[in-house]
Amino acid sequence: MTKLPNQAQVVIIGGGIIGTSVAYHLAKLGWTDTVLLEQGQLSSGTTWHAAGLVGQLRSHANMTGLIQYSTELYSQLESETGLATGWNNCGSVSVARTEDRMTVLRRSAASARAQGIDIEVITPSEAAKLWPLMATDDLKGAVWLPGDGKANPTDLTQSLAKGARQNGVKVFEKIRVTNVETENGAVSAVVTEQGTIKTEYVINCAGQWARKIGQMCGVSVPLHSAEHMYIVTEQIEGVKPDLPVMRDPDGYIYFKEEVGGLVMGGFEPEAKPWGMDGIPDDFEFSLLPDDWDQFEILMENALLRVPALEQSQVRQFYNGPESFTPDNNFLLGEAPELKNFYVGAGFNSMGIASAGGAGRALAEWIVNGAPTLDLFPVDIRRFARFNNNPNWLHDRVKETLGLHYAMPWPNRELDTARPLRRSPLYAHLKDQGACFGSKMGWERANWFAKSAGKPETGYSFGKQNWFDDVKQEHDAVRNHVGIFDQTSFSKFLIQGRDACALLNRLCTREIDAEIGRSIYTGLLNEHGGYESDLTVMRLDHDRFLLITGSAQTTRDTDWISKAIEPDCHATLTDMSSAYSVLSVMGPKSRQLLERISDADFSNSGFPFATIQEIDIAYASCFANRMTYVGELGWELYVPTEFTVGVYEAIKQVGADLGLMDAGYYALEGLRLEKGYRAWSRELTPDINPYEAGLGFAVDLDKPSGFIGQDAVRAAKETGLLKNRIIQLTLDDPEIMLWSGELVLRNGIPIGEVRSAAYGHSVGAAVCLAHIHDDDGLPKDWLVSGDWTIDIAGQVVSATLHMRPAFDPKSERVRL
Repeated sequence: MTKLPNQAQVVIIGGGIIGTSVAYHLAKLGWTDTVLLEQGQLSSGTTWHAAGLVGQLRSHANMTGLIQYSTELYSQLESETGLATGWNNCGSVSVARTEDRMTVLRRSAASARAQGIDIEVITPSEAAKLWPLMATDDLKGAVWLPGDGKANPTDLTQSLAKGARQNGVKVFEKIRVTNVETENGAVSAVVTEQGTIKTEYVINCAGQWARKIGQMCGVSVPLHSAEHMYIVTEQIEGVKPDLPVMRDPDGYIYFKEEVGGLVMGGFEPEAKPWGMDGIPDDFEFSLLPDDWDQFEILMENALLRVPALEQSQVRQFYNGPESFTPDNNFLLGEAPELKNFYVGAGFNSMGIASAGGAGRALAEWIVNGAPTLDLFPVDIRRFARFNNNPNWLHDRVKETLGLHYAMPWPNRELDTARPLRRSPLYAHLKDQGACFGSKMGWERANWFAKSAGKPETGYSFGKQNWFDDVKQEHDAVRNHVGIFDQTSFSKFLIQGRDACALLNRLCTREIDAEIGRSIYTGLLNEHGGYESDLTVMRLDHDRFLLITGSAQTTRDTDWISKAIEPDCHATLTDMSSAYSVLSVMGPKSRQLLERISDADFSNSGFPFATIQEIDIAYASCFANRMTYVGELGWELYVPTEFTVGVYEAIKQVGADLGLMDAGYYALEGLRLEKGYRAWSRELTPDINPYEAGLGFAVDLDKPSGFIGQDAVRAAKETGLLKNRIIQLTLDDPEIMLWSGELVLRNGIPIGEVRSAAYGHSVGAAVCLAHIHDDDGLPKDWLVSGDWTIDIAGQVVSATLHMRPAFDPKSERVRL
């Protein structure tokens, strides 16, 4: 046996399919001084009992791309290593029992076309030809994906490990990690029962044990184990090796062929968390006791779908725990708490499908020092410390696991582990009839019940029950005045002698402006893509307040902190809990604020894009003249303890002005009418400012320069925009858009909807869409096209707007 080295450039913890994939891809990139440690045997934790399904299509194009790469890798790996992977490109069929589910499948088909995935909407009889054992009398239809397949998890892991070894990686089994040592905020060594390995990089691919490994060095890895069950039958007549994978999400079940029999499993609506007291270290090639009571709902549905099961013998019942995350997406990337500590874990029963692409993406991230594509849906920095609370994880994962096959309704909210983070106005808004949603743990008012009665969302793909109530809120903001509680904004204070220089290096705009300026800007990566967009407010010569999105707190903290060099005299402080944000918006906002403040709110006294400290009612706060709804208005940054008093004062004086509480559904429609972009939807690491239509927010010639400047300058000079964010409105006022729909020009797929809402001021659904063409997207080409959108198979005509559909000259914000 090879002796454990005392030093290596990289140490990977965990020898399942993810750990071996990362090792394989690091070696392919030339990083061969890598050690992989497995506490048991390769694949012995979770990988060995995975079902091995590989379905390509995901809601995010880059996530789909990762799985497409996986299928390519799995089909070629045997020829490289000589070890079989069990890859079988058998295709998959997903069926629908209801019209709503059929709508989902048709939407999936349109999304697949947008992402270049081969898919076909088929009838029940056509599905029966592909899957002859299936009962189809209750089905509405199905979709067929010929590029999907299945693989053998253990064989695949061994093949990846051999490929890694062939390129110089050292793989050790029966080596248990007991600690991860750190020095100066970075990893320094991995301690095992058989010695210590000094190292520059640690990659945590420990599966169910990943959270425990993270705790060794102060890193949050929010995942929780839950029982996952399936059965394997004896041989069944008519079951052949090329039988497609079949999914019946309305029955929570899936099927695949195995040795002439069937594997049947699923995701029951009420999941069963496991391992609350910790995962035993020696849980190797182990299963949990059979639980036929928990499995009953799956078995009942399976017998309805495949009647032949009733006469079949069950060869084995598998109850193998797996790790799940709070949002059903896996965890990837460098931990924000510790430099050079990377995580690849929490794959939510999708590890076999994702492993090839995820392993390559993580390896590229490590080698390049940054992601090579937009990975925000799986970026570990999308979570905060509170998400690692074991009680919160237990309750949330119980729900998210059960949502695997649940109806993916538009705007669906999770119900468990709530309410969690509440603004000081939570109780007041609840009394006003608020229906709350949740983002980064914050309870946020989505809409206020008026004509709808109870503040409960009735989900559908058409106009939901809040439609008329949101229209009232929308109209109040456009014609009178509305108030939004936007306390969930992330808020940072950057101060110190070098604060201005630091921000100028990070931001696309010139930050060295007069005190009191409020500056909308982007933070870019070296490729010129968006890492964030935010507002920078200069409070003093060495003090700045930054406002960014609710979900970006951890990510933006990490990005900015890493830019602060050791000799830089600047500090970053998260002030999110110190201030509430009340946005008073609408043509009568000035009139309202003048009633409770002596500040001069005139255009000359309080110009657009400026911030002042003002007295309001009995309190003092910062007032920022900025808007995300396209109206005259101010964002009030109120110290938390004064929030209720200021809100009550605003409500008291605003009644005769038509003041109305408004929620995030109204805000979304208002901002989309104006074409205002949002980070992680329209603005991503793959989109530069000119492609986003935000060239005005770039000061290319500012003396200090900024990260990404060269890439952005090159993009401007070439003038070739391969990507664009465009605004479209539907020509039919009765049809809703929800995002993810396929966009076509002259009948040819060209992109997808990124954000959508109903624009009550323009009388139609409005969206921002991302389109792409390698030959470029010039303006004359755009305006000469015939634009349509595929909405669940219905192709609807749309109108392109080269300027905002509402108030194209932005006159209202400067009233």
